[in-house]
Amino acid sequence: MHNNEVWVFVEQRNGKPADVSFELLSKGRKLADGLKGALKAVVIGHEARGIAEQAFKYGANEAVLIDHPDLKLFRTMPYSRIMNELISKHTPRIVLFGATVYGRDLAPRVASNTKSGLTADCTDLKISDVKYLGKEYKQLLLQIRPAFGGNIVATIITPDVPVQMATVREGVMEMHPYEKPHPVKITEVPYKPMDIDGLLEVIEQHREESKVNLKAAPIIIAGGYGLGSKENFKLLHDLAHVLGGEVAGSRAAVDAGFIGSERQVGQTGVTVRPKLYIAVGISGAIQHRAGMQEAKKIIAINTDPDAPIFGVSHYGIVGDATQVIPLLIETYKHKLK
Repeated sequence: MHNNEVWVFVEQRNGKPADVSFELLSKGRKLADGLKGALKAVVIGHEARGIAEQAFKYGANEAVLIDHPDLKLFRTMPYSRIMNELISKHTPRIVLFGATVYGRDLAPRVASNTKSGLTADCTDLKISDVKYLGKEYKQLLLQIRPAFGGNIVATIITPDVPVQMATVREGVMEMHPYEKPHPVKITEVPYKPMDIDGLLEVIEQHREESKVNLKAAPIIIAGGYGLGSKENFKLLHDLAHVLGGEVAGSRAAVDAGFIGSERQVGQTGVTVRPKLYIAVGISGAIQHRAGMQEAKKIIAINTDPDAPIFGVSHYGIVGDATQVIPLLIETYKHKLK
Protein backbone atom coordinates (compact mmCIF):
# COMPACT_ATOMS: atom_id res chain seq x y z
CA MET A 1 0.00 0.00 0.00
CA HIS A 2 1.42 3.36 -1.02
CA ASN A 3 1.55 6.44 1.15
CA ASN A 4 1.12 10.04 0.05
CA GLU A 5 4.77 10.99 0.17
CA VAL A 6 6.54 12.84 -2.63
CA TRP A 7 10.24 12.00 -3.02
CA VAL A 8 12.87 13.98 -4.91
CA PHE A 9 16.22 12.48 -5.85
CA VAL A 10 18.73 15.22 -5.01
CA GLU A 11 21.52 15.00 -7.55
CA GLN A 12 25.05 16.10 -6.67
CA ARG A 13 28.29 16.28 -8.60
CA ASN A 14 31.55 16.53 -6.71
CA GLY A 15 29.71 17.64 -3.61
CA LYS A 16 27.71 20.37 -5.37
CA PRO A 17 23.91 19.94 -5.60
CA ALA A 18 22.22 20.36 -8.97
CA ASP A 19 19.83 23.31 -9.30
CA VAL A 20 17.20 21.06 -10.87
CA SER A 21 16.92 19.16 -7.57
CA PHE A 22 15.96 22.33 -5.68
CA GLU A 23 13.53 23.24 -8.47
CA LEU A 24 11.91 19.81 -8.06
CA LEU A 25 11.76 20.18 -4.29
CA SER A 26 9.93 23.50 -4.75
CA LYS A 27 7.41 21.84 -7.07
CA GLY A 28 7.30 18.73 -4.90
CA ARG A 29 6.23 20.85 -1.93
CA LYS A 30 3.12 21.94 -3.84
CA LEU A 31 2.39 18.37 -4.95
CA ALA A 32 2.81 17.06 -1.41
CA ASP A 33 0.45 19.74 -0.11
CA GLY A 34 -2.09 18.65 -2.72
CA LEU A 35 -1.79 15.06 -1.47
CA LYS A 36 -1.68 16.17 2.18
CA GLY A 37 1.57 14.22 2.43
CA ALA A 38 5.24 14.76 3.24
CA LEU A 39 8.05 15.83 0.93
CA LYS A 40 11.27 13.84 1.24
CA ALA A 41 14.68 14.51 -0.29
CA VAL A 42 16.83 11.48 -1.09
CA VAL A 43 20.54 12.31 -1.00
CA ILE A 44 23.19 9.77 -2.05
CA GLY A 45 26.88 10.66 -1.88
CA HIS A 46 29.82 11.15 0.46
CA GLU A 47 30.09 13.92 3.05
CA ALA A 48 26.71 15.02 1.72
CA ARG A 49 25.00 16.02 4.97
CA GLY A 50 25.30 19.69 4.00
CA ILE A 51 23.37 19.00 0.79
CA ALA A 52 20.68 17.18 2.76
CA GLU A 53 20.34 20.20 5.06
CA GLN A 54 19.90 22.53 2.09
CA ALA A 55 16.84 20.54 0.99
CA PHE A 56 14.81 21.94 3.90
CA LYS A 57 15.17 25.47 2.52
CA TYR A 58 13.10 24.32 -0.47
CA GLY A 59 10.24 22.69 1.39
CA ALA A 60 11.42 19.22 2.46
CA ASN A 61 9.88 17.67 5.59
CA GLU A 62 12.62 15.07 5.82
CA ALA A 63 15.85 14.05 4.10
CA VAL A 64 17.00 10.48 3.63
CA LEU A 65 20.81 10.38 3.55
CA ILE A 66 22.91 7.51 2.26
CA ASP A 67 26.52 8.54 2.85
CA HIS A 68 29.57 6.40 2.05
CA PRO A 69 32.99 6.98 0.43
CA ASP A 70 32.07 4.55 -2.38
CA LEU A 71 29.10 6.78 -3.28
CA LYS A 72 31.04 9.99 -3.83
CA LEU A 73 30.75 9.67 -7.62
CA PHE A 74 27.59 8.64 -9.45
CA ARG A 75 27.60 5.02 -10.55
CA THR A 76 24.50 3.42 -11.98
CA MET A 77 24.55 0.09 -10.14
CA PRO A 78 24.83 1.21 -6.49
CA TYR A 79 22.66 4.31 -6.94
CA SER A 80 19.85 2.40 -8.66
CA ARG A 81 20.03 -0.44 -6.13
CA ILE A 82 19.71 2.03 -3.23
CA MET A 83 16.71 3.74 -4.84
CA ASN A 84 15.09 0.40 -5.67
CA GLU A 85 15.41 -0.80 -2.07
CA LEU A 86 14.10 2.44 -0.58
CA ILE A 87 11.11 2.66 -2.92
CA SER A 88 10.22 -1.02 -2.54
CA LYS A 89 10.29 -0.66 1.24
CA HIS A 90 8.37 2.62 1.62
CA THR A 91 6.29 2.92 -1.60
CA PRO A 92 6.05 6.70 -1.95
CA ARG A 93 3.24 8.05 -4.12
CA ILE A 94 5.50 10.13 -6.38
CA VAL A 95 9.24 10.11 -7.14
CA LEU A 96 10.86 12.93 -9.17
CA PHE A 97 14.24 13.02 -10.92
CA GLY A 98 15.98 15.74 -12.88
CA ALA A 99 16.13 15.01 -16.62
CA THR A 100 19.93 15.21 -16.52
CA VAL A 101 22.52 12.69 -17.72
CA TYR A 102 22.35 11.03 -14.29
CA GLY A 103 18.57 11.25 -13.93
CA ARG A 104 17.92 9.83 -17.38
CA ASP A 105 20.18 6.91 -16.53
CA LEU A 106 18.75 6.31 -13.07
CA ALA A 107 14.99 6.89 -13.42
CA PRO A 108 14.15 4.24 -16.07
CA ARG A 109 16.16 1.58 -14.25
CA VAL A 110 14.39 2.33 -10.99
CA ALA A 111 10.98 2.52 -12.65
CA SER A 112 11.49 -0.81 -14.39
CA ASN A 113 12.74 -2.56 -11.25
CA THR A 114 9.92 -1.23 -9.03
CA LYS A 115 7.27 -1.64 -11.78
CA SER A 116 6.41 2.03 -11.59
CA GLY A 117 5.04 4.41 -14.22
CA LEU A 118 7.53 6.91 -15.65
CA THR A 119 7.10 9.93 -17.91
CA ALA A 120 10.24 11.67 -19.19
CA ASP A 121 10.94 15.36 -19.81
CA CYS A 122 7.82 16.78 -18.16
CA THR A 123 7.20 20.52 -18.39
CA ASP A 124 4.50 20.62 -15.69
CA LEU A 125 3.13 18.41 -12.92
CA LYS A 126 -0.26 18.63 -11.20
CA ILE A 127 -2.42 16.62 -8.80
CA SER A 128 -5.99 15.90 -9.89
CA ASP A 129 -8.80 13.36 -9.73
CA VAL A 130 -9.24 11.59 -13.07
CA LYS A 131 -11.98 9.52 -14.67
CA TYR A 132 -10.44 7.11 -17.17
CA LEU A 133 -12.12 4.22 -18.98
CA GLY A 134 -15.11 4.47 -16.68
CA LYS A 135 -13.03 4.27 -13.51
CA GLU A 136 -12.47 7.04 -10.96
CA TYR A 137 -8.90 7.68 -9.80
CA LYS A 138 -8.20 9.96 -6.85
CA GLN A 139 -5.25 12.36 -6.67
CA LEU A 140 -3.29 11.18 -9.68
CA LEU A 141 -0.12 12.88 -10.89
CA LEU A 142 -0.79 14.62 -14.20
CA GLN A 143 2.48 14.43 -16.12
CA ILE A 144 2.45 17.14 -18.78
CA ARG A 145 4.92 17.26 -21.66
CA PRO A 146 5.14 18.13 -25.37
CA ALA A 147 4.56 15.18 -27.71
CA PHE A 148 4.69 14.36 -31.43
CA GLY A 149 7.64 16.65 -32.04
CA GLY A 150 6.22 19.33 -29.80
CA ASN A 151 3.10 19.80 -31.94
CA ILE A 152 0.77 18.93 -29.06
CA VAL A 153 0.95 19.05 -25.28
CA ALA A 154 0.09 15.67 -23.77
CA THR A 155 -1.20 14.97 -20.26
CA ILE A 156 -0.04 11.51 -19.22
CA ILE A 157 -1.26 9.44 -16.27
CA THR A 158 0.01 6.16 -14.83
CA PRO A 159 -3.08 5.14 -12.82
CA ASP A 160 -2.58 1.44 -12.11
CA VAL A 161 0.87 1.53 -10.54
CA PRO A 162 1.72 2.16 -6.89
CA VAL A 163 4.48 4.70 -7.62
CA GLN A 164 4.30 7.47 -10.21
CA MET A 165 7.64 8.76 -11.51
CA ALA A 166 8.67 11.66 -13.70
CA THR A 167 11.82 13.35 -14.93
CA VAL A 168 11.81 17.13 -15.35
CA ARG A 169 14.27 19.23 -17.31
CA GLU A 170 16.41 21.82 -15.60
CA GLY A 171 14.94 25.30 -15.52
CA VAL A 172 11.33 24.24 -16.17
CA MET A 173 10.19 24.56 -12.55
CA GLU A 174 10.78 27.66 -10.47
CA MET A 175 13.14 27.39 -7.52
CA HIS A 176 11.37 28.73 -4.45
CA PRO A 177 13.24 29.03 -1.12
CA TYR A 178 11.03 29.13 1.98
CA GLU A 179 11.47 31.81 4.64
CA LYS A 180 10.33 29.42 7.37
CA PRO A 181 11.57 25.94 6.43
CA HIS A 182 10.61 22.79 8.31
CA PRO A 183 12.92 21.68 11.14
CA VAL A 184 15.88 19.63 9.90
CA LYS A 185 15.13 15.92 10.13
CA ILE A 186 17.72 13.71 8.47
CA THR A 187 17.34 9.93 8.46
CA GLU A 188 20.60 8.14 7.73
CA VAL A 189 20.35 4.81 5.92
CA PRO A 190 23.44 2.55 5.97
CA TYR A 191 25.00 1.49 2.69
CA LYS A 192 26.19 -2.10 2.34
CA PRO A 193 28.43 -2.52 -0.72
CA MET A 194 27.82 -5.54 -2.94
CA ASP A 195 30.06 -7.13 -5.53
CA ILE A 196 27.76 -6.00 -8.36
CA ASP A 197 28.31 -2.37 -7.34
CA GLY A 198 31.95 -2.64 -8.39
CA LEU A 199 31.28 -3.71 -11.98
CA LEU A 200 32.00 -0.15 -13.03
CA GLU A 201 34.82 1.85 -11.50
CA VAL A 202 35.34 5.57 -12.15
CA ILE A 203 39.09 5.95 -12.65
CA GLU A 204 39.26 9.60 -13.57
CA GLN A 205 36.89 12.43 -14.46
CA HIS A 206 37.44 15.19 -16.99
CA ARG A 207 34.70 17.79 -17.00
CA GLU A 208 34.63 20.85 -19.19
CA GLU A 209 32.49 23.59 -17.70
CA SER A 210 30.17 25.36 -20.10
CA LYS A 211 31.30 28.88 -20.94
CA VAL A 212 27.68 29.94 -21.38
CA ASN A 213 25.12 30.01 -18.58
CA LEU A 214 21.87 31.09 -20.20
CA LYS A 215 19.84 30.06 -17.16
CA ALA A 216 21.54 32.70 -15.02
CA ALA A 217 21.27 35.50 -17.61
CA PRO A 218 18.77 38.23 -16.64
CA ILE A 219 18.55 39.41 -20.27
CA ILE A 220 18.56 37.16 -23.34
CA ILE A 221 18.46 38.25 -26.97
CA ALA A 222 17.52 35.22 -29.08
CA GLY A 223 17.59 34.94 -32.84
CA GLY A 224 15.82 32.61 -35.20
CA TYR A 225 16.14 31.38 -38.76
CA GLY A 226 14.31 34.53 -39.85
CA LEU A 227 17.48 36.56 -39.26
CA GLY A 228 18.77 35.01 -42.46
CA SER A 229 22.50 34.69 -41.79
CA LYS A 230 25.26 34.31 -39.23
CA GLU A 231 26.38 37.85 -40.09
CA ASN A 232 23.00 39.26 -39.01
CA PHE A 233 23.44 37.55 -35.64
CA LYS A 234 26.23 40.07 -35.00
CA LEU A 235 23.46 42.64 -34.47
CA LEU A 236 22.18 40.54 -31.57
CA HIS A 237 25.67 40.40 -30.05
CA ASP A 238 25.91 44.18 -30.35
CA LEU A 239 22.55 44.62 -28.61
CA ALA A 240 23.49 42.10 -25.92
CA HIS A 241 26.72 44.02 -25.29
CA VAL A 242 24.79 47.24 -24.75
CA LEU A 243 22.19 45.63 -22.47
CA GLY A 244 24.54 43.31 -20.59
CA GLY A 245 22.74 40.22 -21.82
CA GLU A 246 23.46 36.88 -23.48
CA VAL A 247 22.74 35.79 -27.06
CA ALA A 248 20.73 32.65 -27.74
CA GLY A 249 19.04 31.01 -30.71
CA SER A 250 16.22 28.75 -31.80
CA ARG A 251 16.82 25.23 -33.04
CA ALA A 252 16.36 26.35 -36.64
CA ALA A 253 19.08 28.97 -36.17
CA VAL A 254 21.41 26.39 -34.60
CA ASP A 255 20.74 23.88 -37.40
CA ALA A 256 21.50 26.59 -39.96
CA GLY A 257 24.86 27.25 -38.30
CA PHE A 258 24.00 30.80 -37.23
CA ILE A 259 24.85 30.09 -33.57
CA GLY A 260 26.31 27.27 -31.45
CA SER A 261 24.16 24.50 -29.95
CA GLU A 262 25.20 25.45 -26.41
CA ARG A 263 23.08 28.61 -26.86
CA GLN A 264 19.91 26.86 -28.05
CA VAL A 265 16.70 27.67 -26.19
CA GLY A 266 13.67 25.41 -26.42
CA GLN A 267 12.40 21.90 -25.92
CA THR A 268 15.66 20.32 -27.10
CA GLY A 269 17.84 23.09 -25.71
CA VAL A 270 17.86 25.10 -22.49
CA THR A 271 14.82 26.31 -20.56
CA VAL A 272 15.24 29.89 -19.35
CA ARG A 273 13.37 32.38 -17.14
CA PRO A 274 15.11 35.74 -17.68
CA LYS A 275 13.74 39.12 -16.67
CA LEU A 276 13.77 40.14 -20.35
CA TYR A 277 13.67 37.90 -23.44
CA ILE A 278 13.93 39.54 -26.86
CA ALA A 279 12.95 37.13 -29.65
CA VAL A 280 14.22 38.28 -33.03
CA GLY A 281 13.18 36.53 -36.24
CA ILE A 282 11.72 33.61 -34.28
CA SER A 283 8.36 32.31 -35.50
CA GLY A 284 7.45 30.90 -32.09
CA ALA A 285 6.89 27.19 -32.63
CA ILE A 286 5.70 25.35 -29.52
CA GLN A 287 9.11 23.68 -29.20
CA HIS A 288 10.77 27.08 -28.73
CA ARG A 289 8.01 28.57 -26.56
CA ALA A 290 8.41 25.65 -24.14
CA GLY A 291 11.88 26.96 -23.31
CA MET A 292 11.17 30.68 -22.82
CA GLN A 293 7.51 31.42 -22.16
CA GLU A 294 8.08 31.82 -18.41
CA ALA A 295 10.29 34.90 -18.98
CA LYS A 296 9.11 37.93 -17.00
CA LYS A 297 8.94 40.17 -20.09
CA ILE A 298 9.03 39.04 -23.73
CA ILE A 299 9.59 41.36 -26.70
CA ALA A 300 9.10 39.87 -30.15
CA ILE A 301 10.46 41.32 -33.41
CA ASN A 302 9.20 39.68 -36.61
CA THR A 303 8.19 40.66 -40.12
CA ASP A 304 5.15 38.36 -39.93
CA PRO A 305 2.33 39.94 -37.88
CA ASP A 306 0.69 36.51 -37.53
CA ALA A 307 3.78 34.77 -36.11
CA PRO A 308 2.86 32.61 -33.06
CA ILE A 309 5.60 34.31 -31.00
CA PHE A 310 3.37 37.38 -30.68
CA GLY A 311 0.87 35.19 -28.82
CA VAL A 312 3.23 34.84 -25.83
CA SER A 313 5.00 38.21 -26.04
CA HIS A 314 4.18 41.23 -23.87
CA TYR A 315 5.34 43.65 -26.58
CA GLY A 316 5.63 43.11 -30.30
CA ILE A 317 7.38 44.95 -33.12
CA VAL A 318 6.41 44.08 -36.69
CA GLY A 319 9.42 44.96 -38.78
CA ASP A 320 12.75 43.97 -40.29
CA ALA A 321 15.21 43.11 -37.51
CA THR A 322 18.14 44.51 -39.49
CA GLN A 323 16.45 47.90 -39.26
CA VAL A 324 14.87 47.60 -35.80
CA ILE A 325 17.90 46.30 -33.86
CA PRO A 326 20.25 49.19 -34.83
CA LEU A 327 17.54 51.63 -33.67
CA LEU A 328 17.27 49.78 -30.35
CA ILE A 329 21.04 49.83 -29.91
CA GLU A 330 21.23 53.59 -30.51
CA THR A 331 18.27 54.25 -28.19
CA TYR A 332 19.71 52.15 -25.36
CA LYS A 333 23.16 53.71 -25.79
CA HIS A 334 21.67 57.15 -25.20
CA LYS A 335 19.47 55.97 -22.33
CA LEU A 336 22.33 54.23 -20.56
CA LYS A 337 24.80 57.13 -20.83
